Formats: sequence, structure tokens, C-alpha cells
Amino acid sequence: MTINQPACLPRRRACLALMLPLLASLGLGLPAHAIVVDAAPVLERRVKAAFLYKFLGYADFPAGSFADATTPVSIGVVGADDMAAELTRIAAGRLVAGRMITVRALREQDLAQPLHVLFVAGQDDARAARLLRAANAQLTVTECDGGLRSGSVINFTIVDDRVRFDVSLDAAEKKNVKLSSRLLTVANRVQKGAT
Repeated sequence: MTINQPACLPRRRACLALMLPLLASLGLGLPAHAIVVDAAPVLERRVKAAFLYKFLGYADFPAGSFADATTPVSIGVVGADDMAAELTRIAAGRLVAGRMITVRALREQDLAQPLHVLFVAGQDDARAARLLRAANAQLTVTECDGGLRSGSVINFTIVDDRVRFDVSLDAAEKKNVKLSSRLLTVANRVQKGAT
């Protein structure tokens, strides 16, 4: 079942309007309305990196996710070293829930490392599914057409030349990650149950 809330469209737009200045404030050097990505892959990567950073503020990880109060939030990026570099730049010197943020560009053989967030780049659904199964990550994010069917919690999509994202509540529940209703409100689509 897909949850679409047309009656909530004004509220969704209002929440998106709140999120856009937050994205712009990350130092992207772009006005808030510049998340239009029409054929601009560098801009698209920068926007997706900003979203990945913002997702941290809207996700609650399980209590046992951190060894102690000083354990950083770890983000791994597979298949997009440029995005890892941009995310590192965005997260530099910032804290999420009082924790530092570490970002690593990973290779497929590195996926057994525990991660709080994993981003799998690319449009290959079969590859994304294989990497998600191999990963030891809690909040998984993809950008392929079948990302949610592959088990990803969040999947980036382009709608009307803008970066948007879909969310699978079932995948979040399986990973014991709680997503804020504020994040769900600005999602393009929220899925619960079979797709």
C-alpha cells in the first residue's frame, strides 16, 4: 500500500518550504529554489549530499547503535566518491544529537563495517539489492528505480527536475530506525506494506 496524502499537499509544501532554507543554509552557495537539477549532475550530487546530512536530524537510531556518548554517527558512501567528499564538507564541524559525523567513501568489500547510514549510488537495481543485503547499516539510502523494493529505507528520485525522496516504513521498521513525521511529510511518497 502506498500512502499518498493529496489532502495534505498544502502542509507538505509548507514543510518542504521549511526544509529548502535548511538545505540552502548548509553552504551550498545556492538559493533555496535552486534544487532544480535539470541535467546538472554536480548540482544533483550536492543536493543529495545535503539531504543525506539533513536525514540525520530526522532519524532516531536504536539505543545500541552507539558504543558510548562519544561514538560518532558514521556514514558510508558506495559508488560516489564525489558525494562522499561533498558530504564530508557539509558535515565538517557539525554535530547531530551531540555527536560528530564521520563520512567514508567505501568499496563493496567494506560493507561489513557497521554504519549508521549507507548511501548506494547508481541506477543498477540488482547491484543496489546485493549491496544492501551485504551491508551492516541501519538507515539505507539509494537512488535507483527499485531502491525501496531492494530494501532501502529511503530512495532518491527526480520529480519535475527536482530531487525528491520516497520512504519505506517497513524497511525502517526492520532496521529499527524511527523516522520523524516531519520527514515523512515532505517525502514524495511513503510506502507501508507490499509495493
